[in-house]
Order: sequence, then structure tokens, then C-alpha cells
Amino acid sequence: MPKKYDTPLLDELEKGPFPSFVTEIKKAAARTEMAAAELGVLERCYREKKTHWKHGGIVGVRGYGGGVIGRYSDVPEDFPEVAHFHTVRINSIAGFFYTSESLRTICDIWDKYGSGLTNLHGSTGDLVLLGTTTDKLEAIFAEYSSRGWDLGGSGSAMRTPSCCVGPARCEWSNIDTLDINYAVTQEFQDEMHRPAFPYKFKFKTVGCAVDCNASIARADCSIIGTWKGNIAVDQAEVANYAKAGMDIQAEIADLCPTQCITYAGGKLAIDDANCSRCMHCIAKMTKALKATGEKGASILIGSKAPFVVGATLSWVIVPFIKMEAPYTEFFALIRKMWEWWDEHGKNRERIGELIIRRGMREFLEYIGVDPVPQQVKEPRRDPFWFWTEDDLNQKPWEAYTK
Repeated sequence: MPKKYDTPLLDELEKGPFPSFVTEIKKAAARTEMAAAELGVLERCYREKKTHWKHGGIVGVRGYGGGVIGRYSDVPEDFPEVAHFHTVRINSIAGFFYTSESLRTICDIWDKYGSGLTNLHGSTGDLVLLGTTTDKLEAIFAEYSSRGWDLGGSGSAMRTPSCCVGPARCEWSNIDTLDINYAVTQEFQDEMHRPAFPYKFKFKTVGCAVDCNASIARADCSIIGTWKGNIAVDQAEVANYAKAGMDIQAEIADLCPTQCITYAGGKLAIDDANCSRCMHCIAKMTKALKATGEKGASILIGSKAPFVVGATLSWVIVPFIKMEAPYTEFFALIRKMWEWWDEHGKNRERIGELIIRRGMREFLEYIGVDPVPQQVKEPRRDPFWFWTEDDLNQKPWEAYTK
């Protein structure tokens, strides 16, 4: 039987109405010595108000530079079972669709070689296995790979792509998020498994601007489904929403970010030329409104959680691109972005931070994308504008003097 540790401080986290990670660790601790010792270390961290976990050392499997994160305890003499407590990332299924059999396979292998603790799908997107030792890494990889699983991304590499459920279950999806996610994973295998970037790079794909995967806040490259046509309006269903008690003026028209919706005389009208495709109205009035016309995606670059210059949201780089297999145009665009980032990026500088540092103009010029109004993130603060010789030769002001 695994050793049992007294955990009065951690026990406090089990009180109250919400699920507790402590309860889940205790379940694993009843079966594995590593999970039991992990509880002991964590209790000490809480008691002494400092961490006893350290990240350090390069560990991995042969041929891969990523997928395993080295973690160690700095009190191995007191908790020898967790002297090593490495994290293994498994490349997740597109849309997170798992069968019961596949999850049992993952858990059975992990119980055999690790602590039994798992973490499904945080910001990275991987299926994360928490806690194993260096000598077991090759055996873990051999067993998972023999059953069709691969390691995910870690370190200064392309991280494991993730996506929303897309057309598998959502009528709003404008692109095949699942196929795009799979294609990105296959195309950029080397970039995912052998870290060679200045820092991490994340792809997240969503079928529409509702953004169920939070791509605009968490992905260096957000692929967001959109459309070029009008929003079809079923006036009979609009009337039904009104009868059901919806205040269409307050909840729909007044909250439209571009004020392109009017509601008068029981009829709803949309000025589609000024619609930003934000999905608010469609999400609120699903039966009455529907996107029509050509479908594609907007490509955004630059979001991340806080690190050097704080949290950032993505910029629109390409307002509309046809996202259809084999995605040749999209892959070529990404490789151009990476070239610029590799050339100018500092160590641990995300691509969005580099754009802030060197400017959107230089970035767009390098990747060969023309500037358009949708790319403007905020008004320019600098009242001065410095023209290049090429700008002067083109005489751009002539367009405003005719």
C-alpha cells in the first residue's frame, strides 16, 4: 500500500460545493506511490509557502526534442518516489473526440509507468500525463506509439494544434476545423517534435467567431471560420423570438458592434456591408439568422497569455482565405511568417511580441500581404509618418487629390 501523508492544508481545498483536484489526486494516491508522494510534497509546499518542484534538465525520447517536460523535486531525500516527476504530452484528437476504449488504453499504460494522474486539455491542448521517471520514458513512448498515439509539442516549438468540434457537431461552422487541425499536425511534424523556434507557436482553429476554443486569446495563429455572403433573415422566426420575450432591440440591435442591425415594425434588417461577422446575432437568434455565401477563414496572429509584455489578443492578418485541402496557400504563408520570426526574434519572444517590437509594416512587407483596414488593431499614437523612397515613387497621395 502507498504511504499515506497527513494533508490538513490540502484537505481544506476539498471543502465547499466545487470539485477539487485534491480529491482526484487522493484517488490516484490510493493506488500509486508516486501520486501519494506528490500529495506529501504539495502539502509541504503549502505549509512552507514555497514550491518544492523545479523545472530543469533536458529529458525526452530518442529522435524527439519535445513532448516531455522535465520536472523534479528539490527534496528527493524526503520524497524519493517523486525525485523525478516528468510530464508527458500526448498529441490530442482533433475536437477532443475519444472513444472509451482509447481512454482506457491511455490510462492503462500510464498506470503501468507513471503516477496515474492526467490533465486533459489546458491551453496547450494536449492530453497531459503527470509524473514519471527518466528511465521509463522510452518504454512509455514505445507503448503509446505502437497503438497510434504520438507525443505533442513542448519547448520552443510548434505546440500541439487544437480545434473546436466544427462541422462534426456545430451548424455554425464555416470551415472543416477537424481536417485543418489534422493537416496542420501532419504538415509541421518536424516543427512540433524538434524545437527550433525563438519560442512557442500555437495553432487553434475554430469554425466561427463564437470561438469556442478561445483561439483569439490563446493562439499565436488563430484560424477563425467566416463567410462573405449576407445573413439570411427568417422574419417569422424573428417574430417567434419576440413573442417568447426577447427584447430584440436591446439584446440584438443595440449590442451589434458595428450598429448594422435595425429592428422596426417587428422586422429585423441587416446592413451586411458593415457586418463584422462577429456571430453575436446568429448565436442569440439561431433559428432566425443564418450565414450564407462563400465560406472561408480569417487568419489572426499574435495572441498569448502574459509573459514579457503582458497578455495580447490576435491581429487580423488575412481577412479572408479559402481554407480547403491541401491548404497550400496557408502553409506557404505560415512558413514566411516563421522565416521572419526566426530571423529577428529574440530568445523566448513570441511572434506577436516581435510584431509589437519591430512593427506590423515590416511584418506585412516580409510575408507579402497588403495592408487592409481590418488589420488595424488600434489608432496610431505617433503623429509622424516616415515615408520610404518606394512610397514616394508610388505617390500614394494622388488617390486623395483627384
